[in-house]
Amino acid sequence: MMSWVEPRDVRDWLRRVFALRPILLTLLISSIIILEMRFDWIERSIGAYLVTTNPSRPESGAIWEKGRRTLTARKTLEKIVTDRQVSQREARSASSLFKIAVSIAPGDGVMLSAERFRQLYLKVPPSIAQEIMSPFDLLQIASEGRWRRTYVEKTVSGLAVYLLDADNNVLFQIDVPSDVLMQLKREDTAPVETLEGLPNFEQRIYTAERFFEALKAFPEEMRRSMLPHPEKLLQISGRIVRVGISDEAVSGYIDLGFEVHDGNRPRVVLIPGHEWAVWRLRSFLEERGTSLNLSAESSENWRPK
Repeated sequence: MMSWVEPRDVRDWLRRVFALRPILLTLLISSIIILEMRFDWIERSIGAYLVTTNPSRPESGAIWEKGRRTLTARKTLEKIVTDRQVSQREARSASSLFKIAVSIAPGDGVMLSAERFRQLYLKVPPSIAQEIMSPFDLLQIASEGRWRRTYVEKTVSGLAVYLLDADNNVLFQIDVPSDVLMQLKREDTAPVETLEGLPNFEQRIYTAERFFEALKAFPEEMRRSMLPHPEKLLQISGRIVRVGISDEAVSGYIDLGFEVHDGNRPRVVLIPGHEWAVWRLRSFLEERGTSLNLSAESSENWRPK
């Protein structure tokens, strides 16, 4: 039996230190430490226990919150990448510049080959293509042999098109405004025969005589804002019998619909006008009716605020 009294001398100290129990205890503790350092069995045991109790523990704390944020960020990133890949595929396979514009989000873009952009440009009606870029400028750039690819970017005001060389240096920049995109949209839309086929024009259809009499009552500058391209109507064969005003504004423009009869099937020609000016014209038509006399206001009062 071990004596619990203080050792009397060195021999008594040594006898107690090298007794069987202290040696066994030291060996046991040393074995536990060595095995832990070698196999990490304590951590593994604790981890296995925590795994078994995991379903019953609440999902709270910094670790759970960090895991949730990581999972959410990963899902969001995967969705962004997937959406971008889909939009890139749709843009590259688009059959027109307008379809490219609607397939990419603002701030995003798509890279096309020079030949692909040239094919899309040739599909645009000449009158609209001239507003995008002069065919002589495009012909000159193509003949120089440095044009390799085209980057098309969606902007707030429309499209920005960059003609690039092999080192991605910009050879020429084209800005396609929103009103030109609207014209491209109409080219992609199936033709409509009458204004009744366009729900946006309901209850805003006037006879051509009444419309043009109202238009004549405004100053020239104001009329240019209401109907920016009147020469396009002069190119149309047939007689304009009715005019409609859309109630939907897109990028600062409102469509004017002109119903044309030329002896065959009637058709509707759409031309965009500046939103502020078209609303002024519509208010004039509704408030004055067939009375088309303007008050003696200066033309400055007709400018947008």
